[in-house]
Amino acid sequence: MVGIPEATYHYHVKNFGNKDTNRELKELITDLFKKFHERYGYKRITKELKKLGHRVNHKKVYRLMREIGLKCVKFMRKSRKYNSYKGKVGKVAKNRLSRRFSTPIPLQKLVTDITEFKCLGDEKLYLNPILDLYNVEIVAFEIRKRPTLDLVMKPLKETIEILKNHATYRTTIHSDQGWHYQHNQWVRTLKENKIFQSMSRKATCADNASMENFFGILKQEMYYGEILVSYEELKRRIEEYIYWYNNERSKEKLAGMSPVEYRTQSSQSAA
Repeated sequence: MVGIPEATYHYHVKNFGNKDTNRELKELITDLFKKFHERYGYKRITKELKKLGHRVNHKKVYRLMREIGLKCVKFMRKSRKYNSYKGKVGKVAKNRLSRRFSTPIPLQKLVTDITEFKCLGDEKLYLNPILDLYNVEIVAFEIRKRPTLDLVMKPLKETIEILKNHATYRTTIHSDQGWHYQHNQWVRTLKENKIFQSMSRKATCADNASMENFFGILKQEMYYGEILVSYEELKRRIEEYIYWYNNERSKEKLAGMSPVEYRTQSSQSAA
């Protein structure tokens, strides 16, 4: 039973020796389910099957997954949101993004925020990613034990180097009104690199919905429902997840491709 859900094991025991016309398809579905760390439901499994040349209806995939006992066991739950707002301690920029979360231009619109995780004991972990709204790719990120200014400055500097080499349009970076993003060093760095600054209105999460959505997906697929682990172990898991998210996780709005696949194909088409 190691490596497969218990319901899948009992399904195979119950049906041992019986002729099953869908046996090979079920085995492939099981392999894909395990390959994607039990994070894919029937819709995404259907898309992966089509990539492999199998023309199969999503309703059939749903039925077969139920028969086998494959179920995406991750779940959503609300947790206390990290709040870095300390009032007006620096510059509060206007909301340039205004909930326009799509763009056909890579690196034109970037969003960022900080989220908090509990670790084993009393430790906490803080994650600050920068996400490109063009293909929802994580361009850069930093993980720290404390929400210091470096938590946001390090990925910003990494992003600026990427912009110098690849941006074709003036970039806007959107955030909330947390003290990090009001800080003189953040504001000055954006200005020196001719990057527009944009901020959500106070206590309005919907103004940065794309970033909130990423945090929700991340925590749903690799954090909620798991036992608490050490800071170092959680850091490793988040780093692995972000690599997988960028390079392998398919997204419907990207025509079933991962963020990196979409960016690569788009750049090749434009060449």
